[in-house]
Amino acid sequence: MLRIITANLNGIRSAATKGFFDWLAQQEADVVCLQELKAQEADLTAQMLQPHGLQGYFHCAEKKGYSGVGIYTRQTPAAVASGIGVAEFDAEGRYLQADFDTPDGGLSVVALYLPSGSSSEERQQAKFRFMDEFAPRMAALRSSGREVVICADWNIAQREIDLKNWKSNQKNSGFLPEERSWIAARLAEGWVDAYRRLHPEATDECYTWWSNRGQAWAKNVGWRLDYQLVTPGLAARVERAAVYKAQRFSDHAPLSVDYRWSNA
Repeated sequence: MLRIITANLNGIRSAATKGFFDWLAQQEADVVCLQELKAQEADLTAQMLQPHGLQGYFHCAEKKGYSGVGIYTRQTPAAVASGIGVAEFDAEGRYLQADFDTPDGGLSVVALYLPSGSSSEERQQAKFRFMDEFAPRMAALRSSGREVVICADWNIAQREIDLKNWKSNQKNSGFLPEERSWIAARLAEGWVDAYRRLHPEATDECYTWWSNRGQAWAKNVGWRLDYQLVTPGLAARVERAAVYKAQRFSDHAPLSVDYRWSNA
């Protein structure tokens, strides 16, 4: 069994103080993808660099305290690559890929952090530019001959059941028609949402992000922004998918998916 966890930490140092690494020690994860590190590699402690037998790889933003992604793995990857080849976004630390050669074949795992457009129209336009640049990258991954898992904070809720207040958010970043159509196009191309494969109509239990305003967490007024998109061969091997909410390490919750696959 292969267990892959994705988690937006909203600051790896903050998540550490809230017990994230104590929780991670109990998860028996093979690969863990992190978004929004908000740290430089020099800021990371030994626990953050190599937690509980896992090896850490990171793509940090040039700007301090901003963005950044990471991957923890139990097996040493055959290759690790960062960036999408676009300077504007590579400086923000948004893409990290680890390739594995396993008994079940080639496997690539990607940690991805899509820009958020909620702070300004300028950032929304940056988000659209990233989406335009990343669609061909997804097509290349899909046709690579390897199975692929993209673990991301997509910053997009794709369906009405993916957020509590969808009617009032139709003109807000994260639920704009253009964003939803972009995800729908990727699914139409053959990507599969691993969580939705097992829980196609889940609503309240599917959310992975809650605003810090208005008691959103207490009232479960959430959004499903974090998901694992996988190639069809791997989608057929999804065994379990669950959002962990018993503890809160961030404004996001970790998503764990188990696949019938020899451990990466």
